Amino acid sequence: MSFTPTFAARLRPLTLGVAAAALMAGVATTGTAEAQEQVRWQVPIAFPSHLVGLSTPVRFLSESLEQASGGSINLRYYEPGELIPPFEILDAVSEGRYDAGFTWVGYDQGSIPSLPLFAGAPFGMEPPAYLAWHYFGGGQELLEEIYADYDVQPLLCSMIGPEAAGWFAEPLESLDQIDGLRIRFAGIGGRVLERLGASVTMIPGGELYQAMERGTIDATEFSAPAVDRILGMQEIVQNYVMPGWHQTFTTAHLLINKESWEALEPQTQAMIDMGCRAATLYGYSESEIETPKALRDFEQEGVNAQVLPDEVLSELRRVTNEVQAEIAAEDEMFGRVLESQREFMKLHGNWHVKGHLPRSYYAPENLEN
Repeated sequence: MSFTPTFAARLRPLTLGVAAAALMAGVATTGTAEAQEQVRWQVPIAFPSHLVGLSTPVRFLSESLEQASGGSINLRYYEPGELIPPFEILDAVSEGRYDAGFTWVGYDQGSIPSLPLFAGAPFGMEPPAYLAWHYFGGGQELLEEIYADYDVQPLLCSMIGPEAAGWFAEPLESLDQIDGLRIRFAGIGGRVLERLGASVTMIPGGELYQAMERGTIDATEFSAPAVDRILGMQEIVQNYVMPGWHQTFTTAHLLINKESWEALEPQTQAMIDMGCRAATLYGYSESEIETPKALRDFEQEGVNAQVLPDEVLSELRRVTNEVQAEIAAEDEMFGRVLESQREFMKLHGNWHVKGHLPRSYYAPENLEN
C-alpha cells in the first residue's frame, strides 16, 4: 500500500496550525465580506461539555466559529440528554433530525464495526501518527466512505492521548482476575475483555460514578486522568491501572447531515472544517497539560497508579490480534481500515523507533541526569 499523496491531496488537508491561524483571520475579513449565509445548528453532544479534551473542543469550536464569522455561524451545543440520549446521535444526524452532532464514534460499533478503529484502537497509533494517517494516509477518505451510506459528513474535531486502562478494586497482576468481572469498557477492548471472561457493559460517562458507588459494576474505564478526575472516580476506587492499551488515542467527531453540509456555501464549509482542525489541536494541547497534573494529584492523594506488567500487556495484545482478525473476517471495511493503519504503522514505526529518544530518557528520574 502506498502512502505517497498526489499533489492535490497534499494541498487539500491544511495543517492544524494553519487551520487555527486561518480561522482567526476570518475575524478580520468578515466585516468587509458580502453578506454571509446564516448557520443556526442545534448540536447534541455525547459528553458533558466540561470534560478536558473530550468535549471542551466543541465549546472552542462553537465560540471560535461565531467570532470568526461575525455571528453568522452559530453551532449551539446541548448537553447529553438535553435533546437526545448520547448513543442516538448518529441516527438523529443521519435522519436529518439535527444538522450535526458531536460524539465518540465508537459508540456505534454495533452497526458499523470499523468505527472503533477511528475512535481509539487497542495497541494502535499514538496521536501524532494517527493525525498523519487521518489527514495524509487515507484515513479521512475511508471514514467518509463509511459514513456515505448514512448520509453523514464526518469531521475529526477532537483528540486526546491514551486513556487509563481503568479503575479496579485490586492491582491487576494477572488476566485471570478479569474472568467474571463486571466492567464498563468501550470499543474493541471490550470484546477483548469478554474473551477473557468479563461481563462487559456500556454506560455513559455521566452515569459511571453512581454505577461504581452502587456496585452495579466492579471496575470501569472511561478516559484519561484529567477526565476521570472530573468524574470523581478516585473517591470510590484507589487502584488506577495504566497504560491505556485499549485506546492509545481517543478522538471525537462532528457528524454533519450530508444534505445540510452540501447546502452550505464553500466558504462556510471551509470555516467549519478549519474550526474542527483547530479544535483538535486545542483539545490535544489542553489534555496534554491537564492529564499529567491530574495524575500527579492522584498519586499525591494516595491513588495507586499501577503500570501493567509486560507479560500482561503481551497477552492482551495477543488476544487483541485474535479478536481483530475475527472482526476483519466478518466485516470487509474493518479489514480495509485495519490493513491501512497497520501499513502506516510500519512506515511510521521505523521512523519513530529510530528517530525518537527511547521513553526511558523522558522518565522523571532521568531528566536531570
